[in-house]
Amino acid sequence: MRPLIFFTEDRAISKESLINEEIRAKEVRLIDAEGTQVGIVPIAEALAKAAEANMDLVNISPNAAPPVCRIMDYGKFRYEQQKKEKEARKKQKTMEVKEMRLGIFTEEHDLETKAKLVSKFLEGGDKVKISMRFRGREMGYVKKGEETMLNFAGLFAELGNLEKAPKLEGRNMSMILAPKSEREKEKIAKAKKLAAEKAAAENAPQE
Repeated sequence: MRPLIFFTEDRAISKESLINEEIRAKEVRLIDAEGTQVGIVPIAEALAKAAEANMDLVNISPNAAPPVCRIMDYGKFRYEQQKKEKEARKKQKTMEVKEMRLGIFTEEHDLETKAKLVSKFLEGGDKVKISMRFRGREMGYVKKGEETMLNFAGLFAELGNLEKAPKLEGRNMSMILAPKSEREKEKIAKAKKLAAEKAAAENAPQE
């Protein structure tokens, strides 16, 4: 008695799957349109059953012996698969590197405006390169410039990570902020929620 072998519908159904008369095997392990395993049958019988159902015979596991074929509407399957692939591509976003320039002694209201833009970039999933240029005698304030940049980076503790610390190259200093992952954001949100619940419990009136 042959052992039962189970296959899932979408198992390795590739764009190059052989269908109908392209299948050259003498016999195949057939699965009907309802997903029922018919068993091993001659290829002619499998093709006949597919034609009777007005569907296609699709080789879903060519490396099996004998190959596993399923009766399905292959055109409809490929259409739905292409639709899913198209939707997945729409959701994919290419990460960009935005740039923001700071001054050594940038005023507070200017920092707030720049911080809003950087927050928007990070929330949108983009990295941000923060740069600062030292002109002439400003090279005497490199330490102050680094301090300004690190303080600025600290404003985005919940949105981004300091991927590259401030580094001076010639007269230019730069650092890179990268957006936090969804897992990191969830962890922060959970921690804030727990802290809020703890504070509420501590401030609740005692009976």
